[in-house]
Amino acid sequence: MNSEIPEICEKEFEKIVHNEMKGVACIDFFAEWCMPCLMMSPILEDLAQNMKKHIQFAKVNISECSSLAEKFGVSSIPTFIVFKNGKEVDRIVGQQPADIIEEKLMGLCG
Repeated sequence: MNSEIPEICEKEFEKIVHNEMKGVACIDFFAEWCMPCLMMSPILEDLAQNMKKHIQFAKVNISECSSLAEKFGVSSIPTFIVFKNGKEVDRIVGQQPADIIEEKLMGLCG
């Protein structure tokens, strides 16, 4: 999958979620076989491009890194978990319109 958003697992997860320079991180829990995940991918790419100064984006492939999905109780995909200063502050589950996701994320950047 060609993407500007890095695909991560445990090692990189901590670095991104606890990044002091960008206090907000949005982690996309997905699978390559998940049609709603594939449909959300270009939306997330656009958001990542437009919001890169404020939010760090990353993806966790639950087929390859199931331990993080288990740790955060991800039982449905796509699930976007938003962290602020290392703590989960919001969770968006399922396919959502770009404006809804953007509004939620912008509200956490202030």
